Amino acid sequence: MSEDHKKQLEQQLWNIANTLRGKMNADEFRDYILGFIFYKYLAEKMEIYANKILKEGGDTFSFSEIDENTETGKEYIEAIKEESLEKLGYFLKPSELFSAVSKRGNHNEDEKGSDAVAEDTSETYNTKDNFILEDLQKILNNIQNSTMGTDSEEDFEDLFEDMDLNSTKLGKSPEARNEIIAKVLAHLDKIDFKLENTELDVLGDAYEYLIGKFASGAGKKAGEFYTPQEVSMVLAKLVTTGKKKLKSVYDPTCGSGSLLLRVAKEVEEVNNFYGQELNRTTYNLARMNMILHGVHYREFDIKQEDTLETPQHKDQRFEAIVANPPFSAKWSANQLFMTDDRFSQYGKLAPASKADFAFVQHMVHHLAENGQMAVVLPHGALFRGSAEAHIRKYLIEEKNCLDAVIGLPANIFYGTSIPTCILVFKKCREHPNNILFIDASAHFEKVKTQNMLSDAHIDNIVTTYRERTTEVKYSYVAPLSEVLENDYNLNIPRYVDTFEEEESIDIDTVATEIQSLDTVLKENETLIASFCKELNIKTPF
Repeated sequence: MSEDHKKQLEQQLWNIANTLRGKMNADEFRDYILGFIFYKYLAEKMEIYANKILKEGGDTFSFSEIDENTETGKEYIEAIKEESLEKLGYFLKPSELFSAVSKRGNHNEDEKGSDAVAEDTSETYNTKDNFILEDLQKILNNIQNSTMGTDSEEDFEDLFEDMDLNSTKLGKSPEARNEIIAKVLAHLDKIDFKLENTELDVLGDAYEYLIGKFASGAGKKAGEFYTPQEVSMVLAKLVTTGKKKLKSVYDPTCGSGSLLLRVAKEVEEVNNFYGQELNRTTYNLARMNMILHGVHYREFDIKQEDTLETPQHKDQRFEAIVANPPFSAKWSANQLFMTDDRFSQYGKLAPASKADFAFVQHMVHHLAENGQMAVVLPHGALFRGSAEAHIRKYLIEEKNCLDAVIGLPANIFYGTSIPTCILVFKKCREHPNNILFIDASAHFEKVKTQNMLSDAHIDNIVTTYRERTTEVKYSYVAPLSEVLENDYNLNIPRYVDTFEEEESIDIDTVATEIQSLDTVLKENETLIASFCKELNIKTPF
């Protein structure tokens, strides 16, 4: 997509957000906008596929032109439905298509010109003939119901549950709610997502843009499900080092799924995507995000549950694992976990107040022998003592799977300013006798109140990791013996010396300057004393 087209797209999307702004907070209207985008995608995908079927069958009419009330029309719809459920995993009737619903909701606006809806968000118009609220709710339910009893049922189940079209936050009356929804649909209907061009991912870009905007605007609450794009790029490039194809990629705290999709951009092919997410709303976002980016429902397996307490992919191993777990989250640390294969061999559990290493242990357990994993952790995980120190020692001494430690700048994540790091793990390491340390904490660009990694910063981190080079004040390849000497403390300044010597001070010169100042001071005191005498007042010294 061209930069101009991208800017136009982003502007139109932001116009949609402005239509709902003031009625609810950012994370609430996010659910509606992203939900409607998803509905538009499903509808357009359905229409394109149905038209293809009709064309291949020699028919000259389009899917939207089928009369659902005739016997012939019903036969066509039933035949298309059967193929659609197999191929797409869902089905929509012609009357349920996004464009048809948007037209019904805004037909009074046709006479005002194509830009009327986009510019006017305050006018109240007759909703008697364009009331779509009930129909729209039925359509969203029908999309989910169309998958019942099929292979895609689990992937579409309750996808639209966060879109309450009867919420008073949209408007006090049904008419007011109908009006605002009709306007949102009208905005979206003006956007060409170019779904027929498989080389472009316009809709995916739109989705990522909105998720990122909501995350930066809503602070910690939105930041919980979104990893900044530049950090995602670093993680993705690290775990795909030396890889062109991946059998599988896994994120145990997948949020909106953007990190999984980022990995896919770094290789030619990913066969399967796996993820787990605790938050129900965010879990729905992740499934939508997969489908919106063209990942077939058979190619992803996203589960909703607590990853540590109730893991959903117990017997599986993954070629690439990426994660940005919630920093220092609490977990049960129940002693029963000492019999769990993920933790038992370590002899100790991560503390209940800080689950950082519990996530690491979980991920290492699920890492394939030829796999690579990269996880973001708070900087304190590198040097905290007690159980965490014991686990670090086991990972390094017994498993020898820690490949690199990378320090990131502070204030790089939404909602927290704490410094963070990336730990890279491999079970079959090419360099088993050392660990690479990279200190990128001082390498960033300031954008408003947020620190960001530029493309050059990202390239430097990844290149240094891949070439495993030592660079003064930036990186160091530490022998395992040195890590042992430091009692498995991984605090980066112990290995990468970033100390800047201060300029040497010439004591003789300073002494001369002090003497000179002392002389000037005495001269000034004498002058002031003479003034005081003339004025017949007491001197201040």
